[in-house]
Amino acid sequence: MKETTTYTEENIRSLDWKEHIRMRPGMYIGKLGDGSSPDDGIYILLKEVLDNCIDEFVMGAGKTIEITIKENTVKVRDYGRGIPLGKVVDVVSKMNTGGKYDSRAFKKSVGLNGVGTKAVNALSSLFIVESNRDNQTKTASFSFGDLQEETPIASSSRRRGTKVEFVPDSTIFKNYRFRLEYVERMIKNYIYLNPGLTIDLNGEKFFSENGLKDLLTDYTNQSDLIYPIIHLKGEDIEVALTHSKTQYSEEYHSFVNGQHTTQGGTHQAAFREGLVKTIREHYGKNYEASDIRKSVISAVSIKVMEPVFESQTKTKLGSTEMGEGMPSVRSYIVDFLSTQLDNFLHKNSDIAERIQKKIIQAEKERKELSGIRKLARERAKKASLHNKKLRDCRVHLPDQKMDRRLESTLFITEGDSASGSITKSRDVNTQAVFSLRGKPLNSYGMSKKIVYENEEFNLLQAALNIEDGLEELRYNNIVIATDADVDGMHIRLLLITFFLQFFPELIKEGHLYILQTPLFRVRDKKETIYCYSEQERKEAIDKLKGKPEITRFKGLGEISPDEFKFFIGEDIRLDPVMLDKATTIDQLLEFYMGKNTLDRQNFIIDNLKVELDLAEETPAS
Repeated sequence: MKETTTYTEENIRSLDWKEHIRMRPGMYIGKLGDGSSPDDGIYILLKEVLDNCIDEFVMGAGKTIEITIKENTVKVRDYGRGIPLGKVVDVVSKMNTGGKYDSRAFKKSVGLNGVGTKAVNALSSLFIVESNRDNQTKTASFSFGDLQEETPIASSSRRRGTKVEFVPDSTIFKNYRFRLEYVERMIKNYIYLNPGLTIDLNGEKFFSENGLKDLLTDYTNQSDLIYPIIHLKGEDIEVALTHSKTQYSEEYHSFVNGQHTTQGGTHQAAFREGLVKTIREHYGKNYEASDIRKSVISAVSIKVMEPVFESQTKTKLGSTEMGEGMPSVRSYIVDFLSTQLDNFLHKNSDIAERIQKKIIQAEKERKELSGIRKLARERAKKASLHNKKLRDCRVHLPDQKMDRRLESTLFITEGDSASGSITKSRDVNTQAVFSLRGKPLNSYGMSKKIVYENEEFNLLQAALNIEDGLEELRYNNIVIATDADVDGMHIRLLLITFFLQFFPELIKEGHLYILQTPLFRVRDKKETIYCYSEQERKEAIDKLKGKPEITRFKGLGEISPDEFKFFIGEDIRLDPVMLDKATTIDQLLEFYMGKNTLDRQNFIIDNLKVELDLAEETPAS
C-alpha cells in the first residue's frame, strides 16, 4: 500500500520577503543568465534602480543620472527629491512599501508594484542606498537583503537625490559580466523617451532632443529610407515611423511609461491596426495590411495610468484602458493616427506619394511570391511531420506562461553527430534543435524568393515563425552551434548573412548568438576542467598540477551527450551577434560576402590565426 505523505501545521512555512525573492528570482526579474543576453537578470536589476530615477525626472526633479559600472559593481546616482529619510530602509526592504502607491506623488510611473529595489537588494551580495534631501543624509547597507548598517540622519551639504550601489550575487548570476553595449541600448531608450534628460555612463554622456525621431535615426541607415522619418506627438502619445528600401519585415519599438515593451502588447497591436486603417482611408484603397506594413520601421510610446503588464519584467502591455475616464488604448492610438498621420500626409504629398508607391510595389512582390509561398508552407508543414530537422521543445504548449517562453532557445547545428549530442543533452522543456544538412546557401544579394525556394531556409523560417516579422517569434534565443574551425566559421558566416539579408531585426533586437564550446578538457583522477581558451588551459594545468590528461576537442561531434549537458545548461557561454551602429548592413554584407578583397582576406587570416594555431597542437595525454 502506498504511504501517504503527512500534511500538518509543520509543513506550512512562511518566507520573509528576501527569502521568497531569492528562492524564486524568476518571478521578479525573469531569467537569470550571465549577461550575454539583453534581458538577463543583471540588466533587470539595473533597470529597476534606473526606473526610480526616471520617475523622479518625469515628476520634474533632477535632469541628470550618473551610472558607473566597474567590473561587477554598479553605482547609480540621481538628483531627484531623495527618498524620505525616515523611510530609506523600509523602501528597499519592506514589500508593498513605496511612493508609487500614492498617485499624487507618481502619476504615470513605471514601478507601480513596490518590488523593484527590494529584488535588487535581495539578489545582491552588497547593496547600499543613500538619500540626500533637506540638507540631510542617511545611508543603509545590506548583504543578500539583510541589513548590515544603518547610519543616523545627519546634516549634509550634498546635492539632493538618491544613490544606489549594488553587486549582483554571483551564486545566482553565475559567471556574469556586464556588457556595456546592452547598458548603452537601455540608456538610449531612456533618453529617447525623456528629452532633456542626460545620462552619464562611465563618463560618456547620452542626451536626446528629438525623442523617438532620434531613436529611428540611430537605428537606421538614412540612405536606406524611402522618406524622412515622420514624427508625431500628442499629450500621452508619441510616434515615429518610416519605410525601408531593403528590409522585408516589420520592425517595431514600443514603450509604455518609459518601459521598453519588447514583447509588444495592446498598444503595439493598436498602432499596427491604426496605421492600416489610416492608410486605407487616406488613399481610398483597401490595400492588404501586409503590403501597408511591409518594411515599416516605427516606434510608439504611450503613457497610461496604472499600466497592467503580462509579466513582472514588464515586457508586454496587457492594459486595455488609458486610465479612469479616458478612452481605451486601442481607440486612443487608432484615433490619434487617423487624425495626425492623415493630416501629415495631406500636408506632405511627396511623402504620401512615396508611401503609396512602396505599397503598390509590395503588393506586386506579394502576388509574384504567392504561389511559391503557398508551396513552401505546404512543404514546410509536410517536412515538420516527416523528418527530424526540428526537434522542438515543450515550452510552446498552450499551458506554458509567456515568461517561460522567454527562456526558449533554438540551436542551429550541422551534422548528425553534433545535433544528436545536443538533442540528447538539452533541456527538452526550453531547448530545441534545428539540424542543417551541409553548408547553407550564400544568400548575399538574393531576393526574398530564395527563402521559399531553398528548403533549408524555408524550414528554418518556418521553425522560427518569422515570415511576417518577430511578433510570433517562437524562440527568444537563436544559437548558432558549429565547430570552431574554418568550415564551422564559414557556416556561421552564411547563417549570419541569411539573417542580415532577410531578418536583420533578429540581430538588432539581440536574439542571435554563437555558442562557445570548450577547446580542451583537462582532468586528473579527482577533477575535470573544461577550457575555452589557451589561457584557461594553462590555468587548469597549473591548478591540477602533476601531469593531467589533456584532450583537444576538434569538433562538436567529438563531445559526448554526457559532457555536452555541461556546456548548454546553467554555465552556457554565448557570444551575442551585434551590429555596430557605425557600419550599415549593406556594408557588412559587402565586406564579408561580396567580391574577394585584400581587406577581407587579411581580416580572415588575422582572426583565424589563433584557432589554427590551437588546432595544430598535439593533444597531450
